[in-house]
Amino acid sequence: MIVERAYAHLSSYDKNAWPWSVPCVRQLLDEGLRFSAPVCFLVGENGSGKSTLVEALAEGFGLGSYGGSHDWRYASPRGKSALGERMKFDAGARGRRMAASWSARKGFFLRAETAMDALDREGFAPDSVSHGEGFLAAFRGKFLHTGLYVMDEPEAALSFSSCLELIGHIDRLAKEGGQVICATHSPLLTALPGADIIEVGAHGMRKVAWRELGLVDHWRRYLADPNAYLRHIVEP
Repeated sequence: MIVERAYAHLSSYDKNAWPWSVPCVRQLLDEGLRFSAPVCFLVGENGSGKSTLVEALAEGFGLGSYGGSHDWRYASPRGKSALGERMKFDAGARGRRMAASWSARKGFFLRAETAMDALDREGFAPDSVSHGEGFLAAFRGKFLHTGLYVMDEPEAALSFSSCLELIGHIDRLAKEGGQVICATHSPLLTALPGADIIEVGAHGMRKVAWRELGLVDHWRRYLADPNAYLRHIVEP
């Protein structure tokens, strides 16, 4: 493991002010977030705070909040988030050298909303390939070395088969000593054997099994009978 625990300490904070008002952030402040597997998926509804968490985790490791590799942490004038500038880590055996030296840190932060600019900067010209192909090019060309790889909804640009390819890249990285933290809505990605799944919501954070995920249950029910959902949404 590169990172075994993430945490942040504030002597005091306003529980009604963002991001401290978000339940998962308050739990992080109170307990920290432990990683027991080299791949961890954060799953939750929009607004649950999972993107806030992954952004802060990337920033704490020295990855730019705009996205991209560790070498491009100063590529954007965008400053660290309030949580990111306070994020700290307990390093695992593989991460102690990285924790001690900025130059030894390797990794990549891929976030859906800034991915095209970040990929262009990294040499994967988005004007010559589709959005999804750009994502896959980054996975093939940048997700290669032992390091911390943070992703925010990478499935946004990917087809079913491309998601399966991404699973293969994530699995290879983990087996070669890398660590992956990914916020996602995808039941495909979260099915990766051996991965930790942390469900984020009003309760804060809790570890769950894939079959117990609400999104897995909803997709199973929807695919079995779409009308059971659509009859409440689509006017007759």
